[in-house]
Amino acid sequence: MDRELVLAVLVVLLCGGALTAAGWWPTGSTAASTGRMLERRAWRRMWVPFRPAVFIFAALCGWALVEPARAERVPTCLFWAAVPFGVVLARAAWRALWSLTSSHQDLAVATAGFFRPRIILSPRVAAALDERALAAAFAHERAHARHRDPLRLWLAQLGSDLLWPWPTAYGRFLHWRRALELARDEEARLNGVAGPDLAAAILAAFRCHREDASLSAATLGGNASFVEERIARLMRPLETEAPQANTSALWLLALAVGVMLAVLLGTEFGERVVGTLLTVV
Repeated sequence: MDRELVLAVLVVLLCGGALTAAGWWPTGSTAASTGRMLERRAWRRMWVPFRPAVFIFAALCGWALVEPARAERVPTCLFWAAVPFGVVLARAAWRALWSLTSSHQDLAVATAGFFRPRIILSPRVAAALDERALAAAFAHERAHARHRDPLRLWLAQLGSDLLWPWPTAYGRFLHWRRALELARDEEARLNGVAGPDLAAAILAAFRCHREDASLSAATLGGNASFVEERIARLMRPLETEAPQANTSALWLLALAVGVMLAVLLGTEFGERVVGTLLTVV
């Protein structure tokens, strides 16, 4: 059997199984003093369940590097065992593609576009805002554009769908999405926007916002309870964030080292492990 086909079946089966096993990871409490800190913690927590699957995938790639082009035959039962995980993968891919085709015409105030983000402003919202509130809305959306949040939202949606049907996966996504808006509110205020002006823009966007808006666009509105929370925060003095060391580079370095070790282990022991798996089953 072709090595690539065996690799594909094993990736779907083993990585899919690892995602399903780790998808229970709870939303947890990621309390923080500022929205920016909360957003960073919620973003990292959302990707914790993917680490085992990443290492398994790297090990399988290491196995494929040394495996002959004609690999061992995959038992029929493994094909059938991989079907449920393949269905989850196909569902996630379909939803990701569908979100790319979603119309942004009905959005009130939003940022859309992956590599060249653009700000969308409904004429109804523009007519309802004064000059200062309109500037506040644009400052909030420019913060989304700087961080390429539409792309991050799309990736987060895809990641949550890959962990279906665990409800905690979608809970982590919603928790991060709320933290994202709080972080961008704070960033806009750090750039000189007054809290009441941004609150007026949020209220206007909420009145025009449709709940079925695209998940791949960073919108200014939200549901009623979250709008109340944001306005309450905007009415309070802006909280300062204590200087902290940026650990993102360390996390990426640790992940890269782990992936390289997994590839090396795959090249060394992959043939023995895969052969045992295919023989036993």
